Amino acid sequence: MSYQEVIANIPDEVTLVAVSKTKSVEEILEVYNQGQRIFGENKVQELTEKYTALPKDIEWHLIGHLQTNKVKYIASFVQMIHAVDSLKLFVEIDKQAKKYNRVIDCLLQFHIAQETSKFGLSREEAINLLEDETFLQLTNVRIRGVMGMATFTDNPDQIRNEFQSLAELFLFLKHTYFNDQPSFDVKSMGMSGDYKLAIEAGSTLVRVGSLIFGTR
Repeated sequence: MSYQEVIANIPDEVTLVAVSKTKSVEEILEVYNQGQRIFGENKVQELTEKYTALPKDIEWHLIGHLQTNKVKYIASFVQMIHAVDSLKLFVEIDKQAKKYNRVIDCLLQFHIAQETSKFGLSREEAINLLEDETFLQLTNVRIRGVMGMATFTDNPDQIRNEFQSLAELFLFLKHTYFNDQPSFDVKSMGMSGDYKLAIEAGSTLVRVGSLIFGTR
């Protein structure tokens, strides 16, 4: 499949993050030259190197698990951090964003899959985080929505159910905590193998790598 074929399958209102991890600057430029401007990386060192080497109108998203001690390396330029699942990480992102007088967009990562290896919050943990006094004092992070990864399975019904559970969590959080914030509008779900199911379930942002760049 090519970049153009992927784009043709994605409605205008859904954002495509091209997952460029492990891909070379040349490969990224090839997709950039076809019009793509949002790229996702999962390792901080790789992200900073590519940020330095590539055009500055690229929006970089950090999509992997982020350690607090690495936030400082990306705080000056990262557009969105996808996988935030702890108060400790929010506090650090806020601290580093302040240094650059920036507000960094973040997504709350939820554990919706059956695999225990995946990271993410439960509904209860998210409520505790959002109501925590420390969190309420933060000024340089902005929660834009939710993200979650479905189980790696061939069963479309299971994937649909997991995406549905994330869509319901989004609605609950929207009504309970973010009703007055139009910027809380992102449901990040769906990757190369299941992005069509995710879009059916209401995803507003999909992360596609291997279909665009070929398998790793």
